[in-house]
Amino acid sequence: METVQGVVQTTTTTTTTPPSPSAHMVHWASRLRPESIVHVKGTEDTEDTEEVRSTSVHNAEIRVIELHVISRVEERVPFTVYDADLNKDDKEAKLASLTPYITDRARLGSRIIHLRSASAQAVFRIQSTMSLTFRSNCYEGKNVVRTLTRIPPFLEIHTPKLQGGASESGASVFKLKYFGRLAFLAQSPQLFKQMAIAADFGGVFEVGPVFRAENSNTKRHLTEYTGLDLEMGIQREYHEVMLVVDSVLKAIFREVYGKRRREVEVVKRQFGVGEDLVWKEKTVVMAFADGIQMLIDDGWVDDSGKPPRKDEDLSTRAEIRLGELVKEKYKTDYYILDLFPKSARPFYTMPASPSTQSHLSALHPNSPAPGGPCGPLTHSFDIFVRGQEITTGGQRIHTYPALLDSMAAHDISARGLEEYLDGFKWGAPPHGGAGIGLERLVMLVLGLGDVRYGSMYPRDPRSLPEPPRGLEGVRHVEASTMGVSRLSQQRLAPPASSLPPIPSLIANYGDAANTSWLDDRYLVWRDVVSGGAIGFVPSSSGYAIVVGDPLCDESQYVGIVHPRTNDSVLSGLSTNSTLDPSSESTITPGPTSPSTQNQNLTYPSPLPPLKPIWLLASSHLERILGSRLSWSSFTCIAESRVELEGEVPGALEDKEVARKVRKAESEGVSVGAEESKAIALSLKHAIDERIEEWKEGRKTKGGQVRLTDVEVWRDYIHRVYFVALAPKTKNTTSATEEEEDNIPVSLVVLHQLSPLHGFQVKYALDFPSSSSGSIELTLSSAMHFVASTGSGRLTFGTSATSRLTPTRGLRGMRIKVLSHAYEAISDRMALRGKGEFRKKMGAEEEDVFICFPRGGMGARGAKAVLDFCVAES
Repeated sequence: METVQGVVQTTTTTTTTPPSPSAHMVHWASRLRPESIVHVKGTEDTEDTEEVRSTSVHNAEIRVIELHVISRVEERVPFTVYDADLNKDDKEAKLASLTPYITDRARLGSRIIHLRSASAQAVFRIQSTMSLTFRSNCYEGKNVVRTLTRIPPFLEIHTPKLQGGASESGASVFKLKYFGRLAFLAQSPQLFKQMAIAADFGGVFEVGPVFRAENSNTKRHLTEYTGLDLEMGIQREYHEVMLVVDSVLKAIFREVYGKRRREVEVVKRQFGVGEDLVWKEKTVVMAFADGIQMLIDDGWVDDSGKPPRKDEDLSTRAEIRLGELVKEKYKTDYYILDLFPKSARPFYTMPASPSTQSHLSALHPNSPAPGGPCGPLTHSFDIFVRGQEITTGGQRIHTYPALLDSMAAHDISARGLEEYLDGFKWGAPPHGGAGIGLERLVMLVLGLGDVRYGSMYPRDPRSLPEPPRGLEGVRHVEASTMGVSRLSQQRLAPPASSLPPIPSLIANYGDAANTSWLDDRYLVWRDVVSGGAIGFVPSSSGYAIVVGDPLCDESQYVGIVHPRTNDSVLSGLSTNSTLDPSSESTITPGPTSPSTQNQNLTYPSPLPPLKPIWLLASSHLERILGSRLSWSSFTCIAESRVELEGEVPGALEDKEVARKVRKAESEGVSVGAEESKAIALSLKHAIDERIEEWKEGRKTKGGQVRLTDVEVWRDYIHRVYFVALAPKTKNTTSATEEEEDNIPVSLVVLHQLSPLHGFQVKYALDFPSSSSGSIELTLSSAMHFVASTGSGRLTFGTSATSRLTPTRGLRGMRIKVLSHAYEAISDRMALRGKGEFRKKMGAEEEDVFICFPRGGMGARGAKAVLDFCVAES
């Protein structure tokens, strides 16, 4: 995409020079928002132009005479195309001090803007070339290997993506209802490709979508991607398939680095990839067992200190290291591993011939040497680019009895696969094929570092967030903020008692952060039009620490946030609020005790002008604050969520967790689930005493980071209590426990959130001197409870992440200062401990953000946040 600099300025004109824009026109043009679409008329100027480095045309510019707006930008864009094209070196250069830091999340979160950048345009021009080259090399006359092996021309086909059964073992599938029956989204066109070969099509290929329901939040995985698949009859032996795939891939490489050289250079500059892909005309091919032996000889071991095995698949780390070893030895980024073990292949893969198996077994005998024997092999291969697998291929089982035996061995039912099996009942020729992930191929060839950059609109486990819910989605209809305006029949603001209570709003719209508003120190604004709320804590240093998203429907965020928040003070409230610092008004904090949980207390006002800092903002709210109010933001905090989907996560089957649970059960620990009103008063007293013991123990640890106090009985209507009891020991006696057989050893309190967010683990307390595994057992019971409700969503709340990541509007020295401060505080207070424990329980991290206006995060602002979060002993 060509770019050229245009200049709008007033100049002295003569009879021989074109007319100059007026001062009024220059002023008008300067106020146009970036990314507005305009029609320009002007003259080319090459004589007086210095080199323009920010455009693709460096030695010319346009002197604008006329400027017409075709399409206006109605809302400030989150970043400009120029910002998006800054590379890593630019970010460290002096130029970066004048431009915002654009993170990966921000780029992908505002995808349309990012796709306008030169680097993104280059990526998808290269992707188009790859797809076209794949197609052209599969057609007759384009593949040189065909002349050597007498392979017939390939036919492009289009297979269904709705299937009655799963096509592969080991990979999850998306299930859906199909007119009262169960269906699956295709994991690949594998079964239909084979059926086409059984129907005498000779060779077929397809470019189409592939779906994988694997909850892998990595830079290598997508839940939907584009597959480049081919299948072909085999004339003599299965290496014919390998030769064809190898030939097609190298043709793609030649086209990319030949016809798309300019785009490659743009991508290299943006992503910092120094070297072109290196491949040999005669591709390096080695047996899988030989590749494993290279790792063993190198001394490579996995995370548990064990060397790789020759009868198991490679891990990602092992793949990367083997790629480095191959590059060192053979000077290539591209190679093939042949003869994969049977344990690493799907049910339809052809076992290796007896002669091949005997030969490899002799080279890698069964011995106590590291790596062990090679085990049963298959006629299959993987092709690697820059140390990562790019395609899997091989020969398929083509005889019906052998296929049934393999399906039984892999525990795959024939139900739903009847049409597929018919092709083998009626005779199928020897055949094989391969599948290539287009987005991963783009990522690895170009060195993008993240497969999402190779997908125009990437789909991963975090894609497709649920839309805001209306009345049908709230738990308390009477507390909906989407109903009739509460000012419709009143001239003045209604009394606080007529507004929806905070606990009901939390159950309708809240996330984990909102439950902290129930603490005494929080004040709550109430929007008297909708009943929505924003919770904050005023700081003695003139700041308002706002916590969590507003309690209202997401569609109302702009209306509730925007009139109340600006770049200087938090006192710019509209008249539609119960808080107006310029008048004698009241502010309604959350309840302070179970007995007052539906009452509103008052706080004296007026409050002084307060500068806002917003903590724990969702990505949706962060975009509103950033795009509409030009706030800056960063993240060093993540929400720890578990998606149960009717089942308990496999983390509870982890050996360490399971061992601790068994130990606790063997020591007599039992867990009961109760609502507060059903808990005996004596047990409540015992729990209170144990909480005080727990608090005393925490004091010895000095400063503690907190958002909320430990008040387990507050808003008990929306809570469920899981109490682990164990027989008393000599070290645990108290006045209230002398007559009791069991004492509380751990407590987990679930708080009901909005239907969108499910439940929060509000408290997970492991009391002093409790049995090992008590808290794991209690959490396991709570997670089973959430799974049984059908909600499927559980959050542990927020915890610190490993590093501070700028998101919007941060640059230069400020990033370094904030990062160093965060590292120091994180190390001092062991902030990452919670996150590690939660990951062990199956939680995935979802970033939340700290947002602030211009001048909001100086030394005083940072201290206000720290004072808010840290409770000194």
